[in-house]
Amino acid sequence: MEGLMAQDGVSARTRPAARVAVVIVTYNSADVLGECLHALADEGTPLAAVVVADNASKDETCEIAGRFADLDVTVVQTGRNGGYAAGVNAGIQALDLSVVDAILVLNADCRVSPNTLQVLASALNRTNCGIAVPRLRYPNGAQQYTLRRKPTVIRALVEALVPGQLAGRLGPLAERVTDPRVYEEPGVTAWATGAAMMLSVRLLLDIGMWDESFLMYSEETEYCLRAADNGWYTWYEPAAVFEHVGGVSETKPMFASMLTVNKVELFRRRHNRLHGAAYLAAVAVGQGIRAAVGRPTSRASIAALLQPSRRMRELPT
Repeated sequence: MEGLMAQDGVSARTRPAARVAVVIVTYNSADVLGECLHALADEGTPLAAVVVADNASKDETCEIAGRFADLDVTVVQTGRNGGYAAGVNAGIQALDLSVVDAILVLNADCRVSPNTLQVLASALNRTNCGIAVPRLRYPNGAQQYTLRRKPTVIRALVEALVPGQLAGRLGPLAERVTDPRVYEEPGVTAWATGAAMMLSVRLLLDIGMWDESFLMYSEETEYCLRAADNGWYTWYEPAAVFEHVGGVSETKPMFASMLTVNKVELFRRRHNRLHGAAYLAAVAVGQGIRAAVGRPTSRASIAALLQPSRRMRELPT
């Protein structure tokens, strides 16, 4: 299938239900956390643990988590807004991994659907499957295009020159997958956006924790690619459907610039200097074109790419 590679199915008839824990990363998430927790309580799977890892929220996030009656929620306060990966790691460190098979890493603005966690967990029974990701939809039911191919210079250049979702319909030439047909079938993907990811504990024990140096954006890319480097793969399972609000990076220049800078930084870490420079140039071309027609997010992104002094070094507190 386009953009994904199918794998042989695995029967779960003889396997016991997976022991699933959930780590929810929060930062000023009081307006969405309650619905996230209610959806987990209504999902139907007895959970091994639920951890809310809070990055120094100033609203009532911790109070909402602490008094939630329908789940036994552990609140871990990191004491700083150290980023998504830092929250994930703090949440995982609060778990007893000896009694857990899989960990669902979740944004607070996600809502799981009933009877979906074991569907995702079953994917992790596949040989060398370390990460399983669900189908994400916006609250209005629209598909979120969350699947990605491996980053390359050619794909960065194509996405620089071809506008919007059209690039994603060019098959292997683009990194982002926007062909709706691809989202109808399960299969292997290079990586996927990290709003909802189920991790095998076997994978975690093999490759370790998330890279906190990215603060926000590209941490999930790094983890999926690192997993692949070590012989694991990421599986997309459309039978598990979650709702996700999302979208902050598309509208706020500050976060859009961090997204752009981080994806370039990740590529440069994984490739030689020549390839890294070529990737930077391709991304800069795309952001420059969009900045020239007045897009604020691209103006911020090109400024951050070309002037390191304008890059975000820490997240707001």
